[in-house]
Amino acid sequence: MAKTSFTSVDDYLAAQPTAAREILSRVRNTIRKAIPNAEETISYQIPTYKLAGATVIYFAGWKEHFSLYPATQTMLADLGDDLAPYKIAKGTIRFELLEPVPLQLINRIAKHRANEVAAKARTRTGPAKTRPATKQSAKRGTR
Repeated sequence: MAKTSFTSVDDYLAAQPTAAREILSRVRNTIRKAIPNAEETISYQIPTYKLAGATVIYFAGWKEHFSLYPATQTMLADLGDDLAPYKIAKGTIRFELLEPVPLQLINRIAKHRANEVAAKARTRTGPAKTRPATKQSAKRGTR
């Protein structure tokens, strides 16, 4: 595939070879159903899905496989047996183009990542921290 600047996932898919385009379209539809509120965009020149500005999942097509990113340690631990047949390295899950597309697994991966992102957002925006009262503020009745 020639180096291109994609502006949408439709542009990205249109640039793929026909066989890969059909598979990647199925992957796209599965992710969109799994996380319907996600914003679909292009980042790093590949399709990207975000929730509240935080990246949930990427996918990309290659000559002989397609990949999902990121494969977090939590995901690998939780879905390990189901992921065992696939090559996983450096946060990437590789699926061979000649093998059946594991749509149910992709659905679970997308939902797992959405839950991870939501949990991380909750810990960042947890209850507001209050400063302990100082002697001066306690005397004045203020903090």
